[in-house]
Amino acid sequence: MSKKLLLLLSIPVLFVFTAAAQDKWDLKRCVDYAVANNISVKQADVQARLAKLTLDQSRLTQIPTLAVSGTVGINSGHTLNQSTYTLSTQTYLYNSLSAQASVTIFNGFNIQRTIDANRFAWQALLQSTEKLKNDISLNVANAYLQVLLDGQTAEVARLQLKLSQDQLQLTLKQVQAGTLPELNAAELESQVAQDSSNYITDKSNTIQAVLSLKAYMDLDAATPFEVDTPPVDQIPIEQLADLQPDAVYALALTHQPLQKMDALQVQSYQEMVRAANGAMYPTVSLGGSLNSYYLNTPQAGYSPFTVIDTIGHVAGTNQAVVGESTGYNTFNSKIGYFTQLNQYFSQFVGLTVNIPIFNQGVLRTAYNRSKLNLRNQELQRDQDNLTLKNNIYQAYTLAVAALEKFEANKITVTQTQKSFDFAQKRYNIGMSNTIDLLTNQNNYFNAKVNLIYAQYDYVFKMKVLEYYKGMGIRL
Repeated sequence: MSKKLLLLLSIPVLFVFTAAAQDKWDLKRCVDYAVANNISVKQADVQARLAKLTLDQSRLTQIPTLAVSGTVGINSGHTLNQSTYTLSTQTYLYNSLSAQASVTIFNGFNIQRTIDANRFAWQALLQSTEKLKNDISLNVANAYLQVLLDGQTAEVARLQLKLSQDQLQLTLKQVQAGTLPELNAAELESQVAQDSSNYITDKSNTIQAVLSLKAYMDLDAATPFEVDTPPVDQIPIEQLADLQPDAVYALALTHQPLQKMDALQVQSYQEMVRAANGAMYPTVSLGGSLNSYYLNTPQAGYSPFTVIDTIGHVAGTNQAVVGESTGYNTFNSKIGYFTQLNQYFSQFVGLTVNIPIFNQGVLRTAYNRSKLNLRNQELQRDQDNLTLKNNIYQAYTLAVAALEKFEANKITVTQTQKSFDFAQKRYNIGMSNTIDLLTNQNNYFNAKVNLIYAQYDYVFKMKVLEYYKGMGIRL
């Protein structure tokens, strides 16, 4: 029973240690974290959202405007009575209600061109955000490979230190046996000290490389962090023949976010030119309004009554002839609120044409300025394309040189290893001195370090070409 309980209690502990051991950061995780937490990316996203708001607002200018207003006030003194249009000296309450609506029918397509320009500008900012993400990804990948490189260099230094320590132990035994002089042991002790210093330096470089990677990721320097270390031989790399600079450049023009952004900005400025040209055309708008008001002053009224009067006499008999007529009594009374609103309700609808004839050259200057802005953006596009082409050809040249250097270093490692093996055998049988042994040993390990540097340099140069080709960064 106690054994089962102990087993059950140990399972969570084992799970924690296993999870911690497996919690390593590969390149994709590093890049995703860097992109999600980078402040510049967040600021670029805010700018894109602001541009989207500008686009949405420009789209709303196509629909009619509608406004409702009301006024309540007290008039006093010598004022104009709104119902009788007579001047009177009195105090009364005044309430007016109105609604106005208008819509632009034609303005030289200025509204539509402005909408198109704002849409392209918003899409350009989205591509600018993608470019920033790609730049961060490339920087993180470079720092990630530097961590792998420094780690491999530290491992080579550790192996060299281990070999020197083993050689020293063997030499000490031979010195004690009297087969070798003490000078050999002293020279090896010096080599062990030097190798130990090199190992400490390489470990420190690895720690600094990790801190640099954290900085690119905007990750707290105190956060526990361990990178996944895939064997450099297993990192997928495209064939150099598939990364010819002219083909890569043709693909980069359509895949790189900067080139997409430039193309969209050119389209945006083209629409701005058309919008500025349309602003110089007449503007036709349709408008209408509804109005009514209320006064609390008494209004004049009339009440009819029948009057019987003598209208004449009969000739000869002089008999009176009577008839009825209608008379009116005048009086003042107050009319109800809603009755007055209905009584004084009025409507208006009409067309307005605004023809710009002379406005101090404002519209013409804006049109010319938009054309210059377009030309400036076209030049910026051409400059970015030229820089891209130069970078691709330079990256290809560096990749070819890195491959040649890598192949040359592989031959150097093979040859120095043979020399070191022969020197060690000769030293073990007393046919060579310590200096010759250490010289061949250092040459061999220096060749291995140079091979590691050349291999990682070649991998990164190829990854840069793949990045320009639009394949992203992958290890």
